Amino acid sequence: MPDDHALAVALDVGPLVGPPTGIGRFTAELQRHLNARPDVAVLPYVLSFRADLPDGSRRLRYPARLALSLWARHNWPTARGALRGADVVHGTNYVVPPTGWPTVVSVHDLSLFERPDLVRPVVRSFGEVIRRAVGRGAFVHTISHAVAREAATLLGTDRVRVVYPGPTHDARQAPGPLPIELAGQPFILAIGTREPRKNLPRLIRAFETVATSEPDLLLVLAGGAGSDDHAIGEAIAALPASVATRVHLLGYVDDATRAALFTSAQAFAYPSLDEGFGLPLLEAMHFGVPIVASTAGAIPEVTAGAALLVDSGDTPGLAQALDTALHDVAMRRALVTSGQHRCTAFSWTASAEHMVGLYREVRESS
Repeated sequence: MPDDHALAVALDVGPLVGPPTGIGRFTAELQRHLNARPDVAVLPYVLSFRADLPDGSRRLRYPARLALSLWARHNWPTARGALRGADVVHGTNYVVPPTGWPTVVSVHDLSLFERPDLVRPVVRSFGEVIRRAVGRGAFVHTISHAVAREAATLLGTDRVRVVYPGPTHDARQAPGPLPIELAGQPFILAIGTREPRKNLPRLIRAFETVATSEPDLLLVLAGGAGSDDHAIGEAIAALPASVATRVHLLGYVDDATRAALFTSAQAFAYPSLDEGFGLPLLEAMHFGVPIVASTAGAIPEVTAGAALLVDSGDTPGLAQALDTALHDVAMRRALVTSGQHRCTAFSWTASAEHMVGLYREVRESS
């Protein structure tokens, strides 16, 4: 139970509504670890007019689209009534309502500013809302130094602080059964919502090169449907029929299946065009899967030598790195060893501690 002097944190748990994305997993773990602390009282809230709310959450009773439109230009409507009693307000997903109280807003990557073509229209609409929150004095939380450097420049503020997330997988999660079509088959795994930022059409083209000498190898793309589905379909259709049938789109998978996929994969591919962190990288490291990834965004910072990295636009280089990860025994061993060491640097206990330190700094600075 929180003590009488606990810091009251209004936490946006909107990312927990619906199937969890990376931001949803971040938010769930942050809430869980803050709840475990006696010096913090979490006041969960959701910006939603009608969504089913997570247990115990307060509702900001505005249609989200209308609120975003207004908050891009005005400090109204406020959320002071709904969030009464908060010492600090933390918007976990780019958006934070105006309250006049100490505020933190999490900015997970800067694609909406630097590559708006890679994000959904609703995400592009966050840009002016973030700028206005910063103008009101909000501190910006980023999940990597790569994003922090960009945010300080793009948002024109020195109130940017880095707090790394911890791993979002449960080490106690027992792997479930593999989907029947994968049982006994070697495969390269990619996990993520099928959006342009994940660069999956290029991975599919690189897989064609690798697959020519590996007649049993599969490519498994796990993750929810997204705005790049058409391009992904076109990339698969352009493959020779004998290769196209070896690309498997699994859709969203539960935690047990996710653990089974990581446990069984021969390599993990993460060729993103931009990443603010890349939580699946920690999962791959934990499960001992050799990683092939791009040099984009925070990926080099997070992997710190525990992955084979190639330029996100280099299809032959991606194919070559995948081939190395599959067949070079010494390299595979080195990647697994360095990955398992690297993932121990990330802890949700430490993340919660640093986040509480940020909350206290924000409150004391206001």
